[in-house]
Parts: sequence; C-alpha cells; structure tokens
Amino acid sequence: MTRPPLSSHSRFGQRVRRRYEDQLYLLPAGLPDPQTMAQAFEALHAQGLDTGSALRVMRQLVLERLLCLDCDAQAPLQQITQAMTHLAEFALNKACAEVQRALDQTHGAPTTTAGLRAQLWIVGMGKLGARELNVSSDIDLIYVYDEDGDTAGDAQGRGRLSNQEYFARAVRAIYVLMGDTTEHGFVFRVDLALRPNGNSGHPAVSLDALENYLHVQGREWERFAWLKSRVVAPLDCVAAGTTLALRSVVLPFVFRRYLDYNVFDSLRILHQQIRDHASKRSAGHPERANDVKLSRGGIREIEFIVQLLQVVRGGQFPELRTRPTLSALARLTKAGLMHKTTAQALAEAYDFLRRVEHRIQYLDDQQTHVLPTQDQDLDWIASAMGFENAPQLLHQLDAHREVVAEEFDKLLGGGVDRDCKGCNGGKPVKAASFDEVLEQAPPLFEARLADWREHPRVLALREDSRARLVRLIARTSQWVREDKATEVAAVRLADWIEPLLRRESYLALLLERPNVHERLLRLLGAARWPARYLLLHPGVIDELASVEMLDERFSAADFEQELDHRCASLKGTGEDDDESLLNLLRRAHHAEVFRTLARDLEGRLTVEEVADDLTSLAEAVLRITTRWCWSRLKSRHCATPRFAIIAYGKLGGKELGYGSDLDIVFVYDDEDEQASEVYSALVRKLINWLTVKTGEGDLYEIDTALRPNGNSGLLVTSFNAYANYQQQRGSNTAWTWEHQAMTRARFILGDDALRERFDAIRKAVSTAPRDATALRSEIVTMRERVRAAHPVKGNHFDVKHSAGGMIDAEFVMQYLVLSQSAIHPELLDNAGNIALLERAEVLGLLPAGVGHTAAGAYRELRRVQHRARLNEEPTQVGPCELQTQRAAVLALWHAIFDNAASTPPT
Repeated sequence: MTRPPLSSHSRFGQRVRRRYEDQLYLLPAGLPDPQTMAQAFEALHAQGLDTGSALRVMRQLVLERLLCLDCDAQAPLQQITQAMTHLAEFALNKACAEVQRALDQTHGAPTTTAGLRAQLWIVGMGKLGARELNVSSDIDLIYVYDEDGDTAGDAQGRGRLSNQEYFARAVRAIYVLMGDTTEHGFVFRVDLALRPNGNSGHPAVSLDALENYLHVQGREWERFAWLKSRVVAPLDCVAAGTTLALRSVVLPFVFRRYLDYNVFDSLRILHQQIRDHASKRSAGHPERANDVKLSRGGIREIEFIVQLLQVVRGGQFPELRTRPTLSALARLTKAGLMHKTTAQALAEAYDFLRRVEHRIQYLDDQQTHVLPTQDQDLDWIASAMGFENAPQLLHQLDAHREVVAEEFDKLLGGGVDRDCKGCNGGKPVKAASFDEVLEQAPPLFEARLADWREHPRVLALREDSRARLVRLIARTSQWVREDKATEVAAVRLADWIEPLLRRESYLALLLERPNVHERLLRLLGAARWPARYLLLHPGVIDELASVEMLDERFSAADFEQELDHRCASLKGTGEDDDESLLNLLRRAHHAEVFRTLARDLEGRLTVEEVADDLTSLAEAVLRITTRWCWSRLKSRHCATPRFAIIAYGKLGGKELGYGSDLDIVFVYDDEDEQASEVYSALVRKLINWLTVKTGEGDLYEIDTALRPNGNSGLLVTSFNAYANYQQQRGSNTAWTWEHQAMTRARFILGDDALRERFDAIRKAVSTAPRDATALRSEIVTMRERVRAAHPVKGNHFDVKHSAGGMIDAEFVMQYLVLSQSAIHPELLDNAGNIALLERAEVLGLLPAGVGHTAAGAYRELRRVQHRARLNEEPTQVGPCELQTQRAAVLALWHAIFDNAASTPPT
C-alpha cells in the first residue's frame, strides 16, 4: 500500500486543497518565483478577484506548493525562504503601486522641491531584508520617503496634502491590502514597530528625519535591526539606484569606524528581554519553553552571535556586511573571526532549526516556533525531517541547541570587562575599590553608604556583583556631581537597593541599562512615595526600559485582553489555581500603576489624567476579578451573574489617586431563590481577591460603608431594595448625606439594562423635590461634622478639610445638583466637580466668575494635594499659602450658603 505524501498531514494544506481545488493549477509547476507568481496573480484577476483577494489566494497557493516541495521533495531551506521572500516582494510591489495610483487620482502625485515625484521606499527588516522569510512569518517594515513637500492636487488643484500625510495614507492602505484578514485570509502580517519612535512614530518618515533620528535617538538594538534592512519595493526604484541615498544614512549608524565592543552589553540586554518575553509567554504553558526560535540555543541566539560580530567589526571589515545569516557565517570564518568548525556547526544548527520551524508552521499556518504537544504532530515533524520517530528528532534538536548555547555563552556570557575603554591593548582597567568610590561620593550619599563596608548583604555578594555595585555607586555619584541627579535621589536609591542586594539581577539591570538607572533616580528624586512603592514591587523598574511607555496611556481593553489570555494559558496547563491568578492580577496591576506614576513624575500627565488612568485601571481590575471569581464560584447558577457594582466617592467621580481605596456598592437583580446567598458568596470572594496580601502584595482596600444601612446593612443588596432605599420608599430610607454621595455615584459593572435602571434611580434621587432651605441646613450640618472629625491645628490651611478647601467646593456642587438638576438637567452628568462648577456658572446658578474661579482653585488644590501625597507630606500649608485658591472657594461657599447664615468654620 502506497503511503500518502507527508504533506497530506498538514491541516493547513488540507484546508487549501479543499477551498481552492479549482485554483491550484493556476500556479505553474515547480518552485514559485516572481514570473510564475505573476502568472497566477493575473489568472486570479481574470476570474474577477480584486487585488487584495488575488494576493491572498495566491499566498495560499504558494504556501501549499512550498509545503509539498519542502516535506515531500526535501527542497533546500534557501529555496523555501527565497520563494517566501519573492512572495512578499511581489505583494508589496503590487499593493504599493495600486495604493499610489488611487491616491494620485484624489490628491495628485507627491512632489519634491525640484518638482520631481517624491518616492516611497518600503524597507524590509529582519528576515525579509535578509531574504530568509519563513513560511508563516510576519514582515517587519519601515516606510521611508525621499523628501518632504506637497502633492500636486487633482485635476482642479484640489485635495493637496503634505507628502508626509500622503505617504501615511499610503501606509495605512497598504496595510489593509496586505494585513487585513478576509474570507481568503491575509497576505502577510505586517509589523511597523521597528520604525523610528516605534508604534508612537509616524507611519512613514522622511529620509532627513530618519537620519536625524538615528543620529540623535537611535538605540543600540536598532543598529542590529537595521543591519538586515533592504528596500523591497518599489523594485523600479531599486533598479534605478535611487535608494542608495538610504544606504548612506543607515551604514554609518549600524557600522562604526572603531571596534565597537560596547554593543556586547546592549545585545546581552536585548537577548535577556527576548528571553523574558518568551518566559512570560510560556507562563502557564510549559510546552512553550520548547521554542526553536527563542529558547536557549535557538535560532535567535545564532542570529545574535553572527550580528554581534558583524556590528563590532563591520566598521573596519566591510566584507562582513551581508544580510543572510549563513552567508555571514562563511564571511566570519574567512575573516578569521570564527573557527571553521564552529561556523559549520552553527550553520548546520541554523538549517536544522529553520526546517523544524517551517514544519511547525506548516501544521496550521500559525506564526509559532513551539514544538507541538500532540504526538501525531510531533511524529509527523520527525518524519518530515527524515527521522524514524520523535525521540530521534528531539535528540538531534537538543544536540544542536547545546552547541548553539555553548557558543552564545562564550561570546555573551559575561567575559567582557565593562570597565574596559578600548581594552588598553587587551589589558583590563582595574576596577575601583569600594573605599575609593566612597571617597568620591557626595557627603550625604557617602554617609548613607558608610556601613555597607561591613554590611552582611554586601559582603555576601559575588565578586562580579560586588564590582557591579561599586560601578553603580560611582556612576550615581558622578551624576550627582553633574547635576543629572540629586543627592536626595542617590540616598533614596541606596535605601531602595539595600534590601534587594541578594537579588543581584537588579544590580545588573541598573548597570547595563543606564537609561533605567537615570529614570529611576529621577523618580526617586521627585518624591518619596515612589521609593516606598518600588520597595514593595521592585520588579516594576523594568518598565522604565521602554522609552515609548512614557508617551503611552493606559488601555483597559488591552489590559483585560492580556490578563484573560494569561489566565487561559494557565488554565490550559492546570495551573490556574487561586494563588496563581491572584499574583497574576497583582503583577499586572502594579506594573500599570508604576507606568502611570512614571508618566506622572515625568510631567507627561496632568493630575486629572492620572486620576482618569487610575480609575480606568481600577474598573478594569474589578471587571476581570468579578469574571474570574464568578467562574470559580461553586454555587453559581447561571453563566453570567445578574450583578452590578456602583462606584462612589473618588472612584465614582473619576478622581482616584495612588493607594486610594474603592468605595463601592454591590447589587443584584436575580429572582432565583438562592440569589442572596449566591451573590453574597460572590462578593465575599471578590473582596478577598482584591484585598488579601500575597507574595505580590494586594490590590485595593474596599469600603462598602455607602451601601444601604451602612456597615450594618447587607453586603450585597437586591436592586429593588437598593432603589426603594434611595427613593424614600418604605420606612428604611437613605439620609441626605447618602443622597449627596449619590451625586458622584457611577455604574461601572453590569449589563445595560441594569445600567439604565441605575441611571434612572440616580436621576430620580437628584431631581426629587426638596425644600432648599432645609437642604442647605442639612448640608451645612454635615459639613460641620466632617470638619469636627478632621480638625486642623493652629492656623494652617488643609487643602481638603479647612474652610475654603476642596470639601467646601464638593459640598456646594452636591447642593446644586440636588436642588437644581430638576430644572437644569445639565448638572446630572457625573462630569467631575471642575466641569460642573463651570456649568453652574453658565446656567446662572453662580455669580459671574465665581464658578470659573472656584473650578481653577479646585484644580490647583487637587494638584497640591496630589504632590503632597506623592512626597508623603502633610496636606496642610501655612496661612499665607494658597490664599487666592482659598478665597475663591470661600466666595463660592458664601454665594450659595450665606442665605443659611452659615460660614464654614476656620
């Protein structure tokens, strides 16, 4: 009986043959090349497919052909990668031409100052640039245009754009043609993250801007990225030689004129980040540790070995400047930079690992590099590699990876002396001693470090880690002398790192990432609270390695998606126990809080933006935790809980700060006879998950005192009971102060029907008829109680509690909402005190200028309070400070409450 061809096992191949049985013949026999691809493309066009669909179907045909050639005919690796590169180039050239034709019709051609057509160059990075594309690879692209200018406009001269906008639109349109998933799949996944300034950068960058970026901001890892860069479209620009201008910009950036040993540390750091990323991806997925690309001894380490030697020596040895890995290995051997046997072993490992990678991807056309866990799939990969069984495959795989890892460790395993400046003819410069660097330290810093001479943690450090610590102290002292850091920051750094000395990775991180060290010092020097937070959660400093992070904002959708994905990964391997999920939540939360803190202290966010992001984070955590707790609740009786969370206080008003507790009320709307018990169990579990301290700390303190009947009431209330309580139905009803709190209440979790019912209740409470005089009197009485509970000593001014402080403004707004929103529904929005004060003035409820001035004063008082808490200082200032703001709030208070003969006590 004839065995079926090996390619028949591929589920991807099976799908293609079923779906495109009538189109397979359109791709001429043999190895696909640009000519046969063009024939297939035109034939598909003739069948009525548009460009995007024709490219997608052609991709399916090409990959099915390569599957057969690779697995059935054992085609050489280079033929497969070359064909995939041809496919990407063909598709990009077609997409680029079509997109620019369409844009030209509307906006005219982009022009240079000389009146010539400005050119767009699509730069392929990584494996595309090196013509090493794998069968399910994404393509890393950077779009560069040769010159700024404007388009000519259409025939009537309309629709003119800047060249930058024209090419930005072209980039987006090409992405749609290439990367969007349709019924025919996609052509290639497109990644633009390597462009200048990453995902925050412009879609397309001018040649001048690129040159400036590389010269001023280009980072070490970007040199490795640009090493394999190549213009892949339009091919007519390449043929004409116009793209050579790009080469003249890139080469000096990648290859320095001297032997560039500094890149050793940079590449070591980059490699560690990749390994860390792989570790995070494999959390909850142990099988992902068998990653032929990213794991120890994988494809990436071969590439790093080769690229490191190229970048270090390429400035003086231009013959090393080649893109493909196998070609570079041969050149390194010829240049005497690598033993022939080593290069041969690495070349064999590279060929083996890449062919295994392709067979992994042939299974389902997924961009993965991890060996499958299904025995049938693993056995098939073994057969397709020429082995009799999987154990033989795994044995050979381990042998290759061990060779690669050994060579990688030799090159990047810490043998380079970081104190070597040119290596002084090969002799390392002697490192300074601890006493020597202490003598040069600023006085306060020296005094703080004096007892480290005999400190057990310092004495217990390994020699290399002790040397790192000495160099870190020296660099910190130098920065203080140069005014790049304050002496206070240096002392706080010592306070922070002392308890962590046994965790030597932090020393290495700070020493090898000066940017992290510098940003950390800025954070520590800016305020006291960050140091306390970092001591509790030291791992978050790794977030400082990302420059882009400072320019980003918190995304609740991304946060939830990432956590749900991690949870699913843990569940897949049976590791989704409560403790694992509790720690998963905490690590993610702490990292996001720290990102916000870093942006805050760097001045990237206003106080209001900080509050918005912290509020959004809290809401996201509540949603995720509720979902996870419900899914693990043994007594649950339905798929989705009929349950809601109502936020009050700072959370309700979107004014959350660092370390704020959450004022929340839980309600349910469920007729099941066990509903009360079920939702009580859910709330208890939810509060426990949010508040319990694990090895990763806690999340939030929860305050439920605003629920009906306060702390004596039920932890969770039926929605009807909540509505009756708030709307004064029956004998058990809300007090006025609870209606004051209701003005800031906000529905943050639950279905739309419950949201609408809550909004109706809030509106009914806020617009209910009230005696204005009685309301003023009750609110003034409540203000006096709050003041008595928070006395201010002497003649100091407390920005929150003193007369003219924030609470006065808040109470005024609560009075206006409760007394005026029936007539002025504009006040019903939970828009925050600042916006509502402005609205109240516009509506004529406040004298001209009073609301606006008070809003500005409230904003400044919030800022002062925010900074004081960050610096762990009292929120009280001297009587001569903040007089303008205090007067503005007092004027607001008197404008509303003078009729009640009340003045807030001083």
